[in-house]
Amino acid sequence: MKRDLLQLREALLDLTGVLNRPQPDTALLALAGVNLDRALFPLLVRVERRGPLAIGELAELSGRDYSTVSRQISKLESLGLVGRRVDAKDARVSNALITDKGRSMTKALDRAREKLMARLLEHWDRREVSELARLLRKFADDALRFASAVRSDST
Repeated sequence: MKRDLLQLREALLDLTGVLNRPQPDTALLALAGVNLDRALFPLLVRVERRGPLAIGELAELSGRDYSTVSRQISKLESLGLVGRRVDAKDARVSNALITDKGRSMTKALDRAREKLMARLLEHWDRREVSELARLLRKFADDALRFASAVRSDST
């Protein structure tokens, strides 16, 4: 198990390095025909997938600080890609929600991402891709729950 955990950690470090490079994001934006700062589109996609989201929740999900995310959401709002509304349960909370224009952009990004992923996985069989998707989703869900529990324990 110790060796497997070491290999998993190394693989995650390698993936993080690849995902944090500007070139894949730039290629995705170009293929999608989208003109948007590459720091903004992950937030746009999260709002589209999980929104409406409180700015604090979005900051937590994206691993960025609140003030950075708030400024970036303001930029997306000025571009007409997201809107804000007061939370129905807590008027102190502002939620970001996707607009029709933002949804159109995320659909273009999804089509481009699908093309890039198809190229990346072209030598994998369908079963392997399904298993990878299932296990990564399981891992991500557990990681989110773990991070939430750790955050709760430290407060």
